[in-house]
Amino acid sequence: MKMMTKQSAVVLAATIAFASAAYADLSRGVISNYRGQLVVSKDELVEAKNDKETIAKINGARLKVVEGKKNDDVVFWHFHYTAFLAKTGSANLKLEFYDDKKLSANQSLTGVDPKNAVLSGDIAINEDEGLTKGKTYTIRLENDKDQVVAETKVQFD
Repeated sequence: MKMMTKQSAVVLAATIAFASAAYADLSRGVISNYRGQLVVSKDELVEAKNDKETIAKINGARLKVVEGKKNDDVVFWHFHYTAFLAKTGSANLKLEFYDDKKLSANQSLTGVDPKNAVLSGDIAINEDEGLTKGKTYTIRLENDKDQVVAETKVQFD
């Protein structure tokens, strides 16, 4: 899979969270299948020989639970995301973590190519930024007009 990488560092509550953005070359059929979805995985998604196999690989790689690691009494989570945007056109996006309807944490993604329908990168976030071990969060990717362009639910253990 051909990838182009852009990186942006985000400072939140005196901690540094790292978010990188890359753009995946996936077929229209695969993109259409996941439009509006945020896929959380351990690593980059891998393209297969055809759309059916690629969709099966993506479904197999998708995480419902992200395991954290404790370091100095704080739990840290690291995961890969691939966002299949429902709407393009924004160079700045917000990744927001909601516990029910309450915003618990967020990160900014800047320098996004507004023409790409697929955004991929890595996120590192910890308890000091607002997440709580054992809770399930709705992760929403929003554009600069506060429109949700991709989302998913994930438990953070």
